[in-house]
Amino acid sequence: MIVSHINPRMLKTTALLSLSILAADPAVATTTTTATTSNTSSSMLKTVKKVLPRPRAHWVGDGFNVYPVFANNAFSEAISPFLMFDYGAPKAFPPTRKQLGVGQHPHRGFETITVAFQGEVEHADSVGNRGVIGPGDVQWMTAGRGIVHEEFHSKRMAKEGGTLEMCQLWLNLPAKDKMVAPRYQPILDAEIPVSPLYAAGGSQGAAGAGGGDGAAAGGGGGGGGGTCAARELSEGGVRVIAGSFQGVAGAARTHSQVDLWDVAIAHADGVACEFDTVEGNNVVIFVRRGRVEVQGKKLGPQDVAILNLAGSKVLMTALEADSRVLVMAGEPLGEPIAAQGPFVMNTQTELRQAMMDYQSGNFGT
Repeated sequence: MIVSHINPRMLKTTALLSLSILAADPAVATTTTTATTSNTSSSMLKTVKKVLPRPRAHWVGDGFNVYPVFANNAFSEAISPFLMFDYGAPKAFPPTRKQLGVGQHPHRGFETITVAFQGEVEHADSVGNRGVIGPGDVQWMTAGRGIVHEEFHSKRMAKEGGTLEMCQLWLNLPAKDKMVAPRYQPILDAEIPVSPLYAAGGSQGAAGAGGGDGAAAGGGGGGGGGTCAARELSEGGVRVIAGSFQGVAGAARTHSQVDLWDVAIAHADGVACEFDTVEGNNVVIFVRRGRVEVQGKKLGPQDVAILNLAGSKVLMTALEADSRVLVMAGEPLGEPIAAQGPFVMNTQTELRQAMMDYQSGNFGT
């Protein structure tokens, strides 16, 4: 195996790395349901293909206690363009003089998206980027042709202690972009636009096909408005991290068509919210907090629904007040996935080259 040439200790502690899926509970419940409303055509609704129950949590390094959310669906076409997803539920850490987290490790061929919900995460890498993300902030790192980075609790959090809640999503790069120059996008909470929720009951218009090219925000679902009624922001909202929602463009620049929405639903009032996605997209829904019903399927904390490709509309109703959900949607890349430890390429030959480049020092600069 290629990874045998990397220091085993480094591989063991690679930040939120692909090997985390081995610790997941492989049990998967498969369901297919169709939810309808009187004014929404059932032919437009996406259906639920799989529900993944909450897996067992495990440690990555000594600073991140995470659920490997995608379990044995990680690194598969079933969730393309996404690769894996780790969620660290709220956990209190006492003050310490230690540097808790994960030390230097390499990546090539994909992007990591880290979202801090509580606490602070500090990043440094081999191309000179440094930064700290706090509550609501996002770190979008494009590894591209290669980067060596590290991530720890911030110095302030280590000194003062505090609660950490965060997640990290791995997003595949198209073959044409796997060797782009590394890039770091620090996206502050204040820079992420917020859209109101829309109550189901009408047509939102066609979703835009959109797509990023590395220089502009990736277009995605949301269309351009329509007859759905916008709800008050006091009833919740959608933070548009990437892609678009109801004409609101996300903050991140992407290399392929991707939507990443951080959804808050304040009240369990029985009102179904409607989310318009792109026909043919893979759509993954993760419940961070609370309970929701998606296309007739009830989901609790850390549950995941993977939807079928057909259809574009998703209906979501909160079953518990203050529910928080991440919606991940994107165009499947339809390309081979060759993944080993910290590298994700298209072929075994490319993986071997990544390993040789890393060993020779021709990497991460």
